[in-house]
Amino acid sequence: MTYETAILLAQTTCVLFLTAWLTTGVFENLVHSKLNSTFTAEVMEMSRMRDDYPEAYADVAYRRISNPSVQKLLFRLIVIWELLAVVALWVGLIALGLALMGMADPQNARAYGILGTLAFTTVWAGFLVGGNWFCYWFCHEGAQNTHYQMTLWGLGTLILLASG
Repeated sequence: MTYETAILLAQTTCVLFLTAWLTTGVFENLVHSKLNSTFTAEVMEMSRMRDDYPEAYADVAYRRISNPSVQKLLFRLIVIWELLAVVALWVGLIALGLALMGMADPQNARAYGILGTLAFTTVWAGFLVGGNWFCYWFCHEGAQNTHYQMTLWGLGTLILLASG
């Protein structure tokens, strides 16, 4: 095995796991949407902050979104963005797989992989930005930590893809 092939194999494998992870997440959001939409609405409503930190909540309560229709719309937009990211990841993964088999140009395949990985990373970076607006570090630290980890995972994969 050549160094180039080993790098391409590592890149393909990393994109495979991103693709599998987000595909599972999108599947859950489509089939069992109440699991995540409930917590997404809770973050937008800032209800935990209101209950646990009423003084801090009073300072930022104007940020909350309490309209269920708007909450559902925003959740649907999130799922659409995740779905687009999954499609981009699958395109990148297939291109990388074809390149690994010698059936596609590795540089073009990496470009598709970079675009899919960038879409993956923007999902989680978007949650960090949006969560920051809703002060979710007060009562949703687990979600914030997951979003940081996913952002870092995406960034690490971007760096690996760009290094090839």
